[in-house]
Amino acid sequence: MNITRTFIDFFIDRGHVPTTGSTLIPRLGDPVLFTTSGMHPLTPYLEGEPHPLGRRLTGIQRCLRTTDLDEVGDSTHLTVFEMLGSWSLGDYGSSQTLRWGYELLTTGYGLDPKNLYVTVFGGDKQVPLDQESLRTWQELGLPIELTTEDNWWSNGPTGPCGPDSEIFVWTGEGEPTGTPTTDDRWLEVWNHVMMRYRRLDDGSLEELKQQNIDTGLGLDRLTMLLEGKDSVYETSQFEPWMRIVPQLWKLDERSQRIVIDHLRSSIVIIGDGVRPSNTGRGYVLRRLIRRMLTILWRDDDSRSLSDVPVELFEHTLNHFHQGETVTLIRRILIDEEIRFGDLLDRGRKVLSHERFHKSLDDTDYEYLHETHGLPRELVDSLR
Repeated sequence: MNITRTFIDFFIDRGHVPTTGSTLIPRLGDPVLFTTSGMHPLTPYLEGEPHPLGRRLTGIQRCLRTTDLDEVGDSTHLTVFEMLGSWSLGDYGSSQTLRWGYELLTTGYGLDPKNLYVTVFGGDKQVPLDQESLRTWQELGLPIELTTEDNWWSNGPTGPCGPDSEIFVWTGEGEPTGTPTTDDRWLEVWNHVMMRYRRLDDGSLEELKQQNIDTGLGLDRLTMLLEGKDSVYETSQFEPWMRIVPQLWKLDERSQRIVIDHLRSSIVIIGDGVRPSNTGRGYVLRRLIRRMLTILWRDDDSRSLSDVPVELFEHTLNHFHQGETVTLIRRILIDEEIRFGDLLDRGRKVLSHERFHKSLDDTDYEYLHETHGLPRELVDSLR
């Protein structure tokens, strides 16, 4: 089964038009560094601007999130990932999207309804219980958990927002137990947001003139479930990575996953036109590369990105439909590796001075950064 094709065809059959383009780089003028969700490129249209393709859309969007960076290395979190999405721009409501979600997961992908659990917004002082979603799931016969904070979606402190309903799949052995908030073996795969409000600067809410639906289904997590794997790294999407990297470098499981994630993510970011730098998007890329190299060099400083075979670059660029050449991306990564190695050597020499044989204060960190180009986290790692 082609998971992406099944998703897109399902929504095309229901009047949705596929969107084009899935770059990590937001539109011009957007203050956010990277696209963090499937709806991000659609923000103007969710605000009411007419979309040239109509009111029902579907597509796949690659996203980058650094908010989950500390969780990368577990079985489900990735820095760069893909979201399958469906959107209603003022067309249908929550009952329709939830029924379609249930139909696609059970009939289209063959998931057992007995292994599904859903959560619904339970209401707060500003917005009442989401009765329509609750009633829909009751009619479909799924178990429901009501939450407040976990079922409210927003793209920031202000702007479009609303209650959501999340669909979870049981990943444990035997009969499902507990609820999504009490047992982490319930894995969230698909979030349906009822985007009905706009949060204002003073924290108050106003209803949007256009009531929208925004859904996001994580492709990597869905692949893990459908292939019966215990982690996203064991799926077909990571096959060459898990075959090659353990032969290149002996690492513990978590370190291996972080190295694979960060290297793969760096290839995708460079493939979207970003270059390493000390600010903005380039700094995010630089941090990922240096975090990866720090892990690689922890036990063996002879390890190098020049050891990575072309196959992994080609697999990643083909998967994400990117046009950059392997030669260019390899050169950028190896140049950054050399730069980081030189910085580490310089840092060790500077920190060997007697002045720094003590607890460092803010003045010391500021001096090391401004005079020697040594950021605080690097100084701490060298001491």
